[in-house]
Amino acid sequence: MFVFDAHLDLAMNAMEWNRDLRLPVAEIRASEAGMDDKPDRGNSTVSLKAMRKGNIGLCVATQIARFSDKDNPLPGWASQHQAWAQTQGQLAWYQSMVAAGEMSQITNLQELNSHLGLWENQEGFKPIGFILSLEGADSILDMGYLEKAHALGLRAIGPAHYGPGMYAHGTDAVGGIGTKGKELLKKIAELNLILDATHLCDLSFWETMKVYDGPVWASHSNCRALVNHNRQFSDEQIKELIRRKAVIGMPLDAWMMVPNWIKGKSNPKQMGVTLELMIDQIDHICQLAGNAKHVGLGTDLDGAFGTEQCPSDLDTIADLQRIPPLLLKRGYSQDDIANIMHGNFLQFLRRVWS
Repeated sequence: MFVFDAHLDLAMNAMEWNRDLRLPVAEIRASEAGMDDKPDRGNSTVSLKAMRKGNIGLCVATQIARFSDKDNPLPGWASQHQAWAQTQGQLAWYQSMVAAGEMSQITNLQELNSHLGLWENQEGFKPIGFILSLEGADSILDMGYLEKAHALGLRAIGPAHYGPGMYAHGTDAVGGIGTKGKELLKKIAELNLILDATHLCDLSFWETMKVYDGPVWASHSNCRALVNHNRQFSDEQIKELIRRKAVIGMPLDAWMMVPNWIKGKSNPKQMGVTLELMIDQIDHICQLAGNAKHVGLGTDLDGAFGTEQCPSDLDTIADLQRIPPLLLKRGYSQDDIANIMHGNFLQFLRRVWS
């Protein structure tokens, strides 16, 4: 089955982890033998070859660069200018993959339909399609920079990541969106960008919902009712997103899938982390919605974690093909399964881009 993954940090892995994503996953892992500068060295799950093997022909691919001032303990760049430059380096990598024929940037409905037709009808090698998203808006110095980013193909944006941001407060932070956040939301709506509600803290989330009426999705967020953490959405937030015709992508980071996970210590097998837990998350949203039209996949695989912190029955991203049989076993119809694997996000894009 064709798969749409709504959140992959491909350029971050290429540029900051120095991974050549054209290689098979096994070769990337072998190249990192003995390295310990990142917690997931030797445990990667994503490459362009693995995506093709798993029929993951389209994804939302990120740019990401946090600004961290002297009072922010989180790692990041020392100025917004540096953060912008980092995102442009990531964009240059995507552009080089397009030039090499490995990837294809999707920015409008015509390009989307053409790419889907290629994946449906063409045999052999096919480029991975990607829709460009900015995870955390710290690199946007002013609204002129957002206009530049849009002109370069940016089509979705999350105002915050972890901690306090320039435009909103994110995971593990508490605070609202303020005047700058409202200015950002106004420009997002003006450009018909997709607002990604992922990572917004509760106060920023609800303030955003109060003033923003444009298209919104959540690329990679799970359910607080199943794992109680502010990174997850409460049932009330999920219902608000459903009301706004949003789609919520399910991530595969183990600490978001099972309670009491201890980063760096817990083990997926010992904690019983399998793809079945993703089905639990999917089912919870479907029960709240009364249908299967508001949930999809946003795996976040290799988002600073690898096999040491993802389902034990997933070796590479190609194993997303294990999900349809699990959904079928839970009683989901073939149409529902197709919508979860790709259809819901595609219908969202067709609605917004039409």
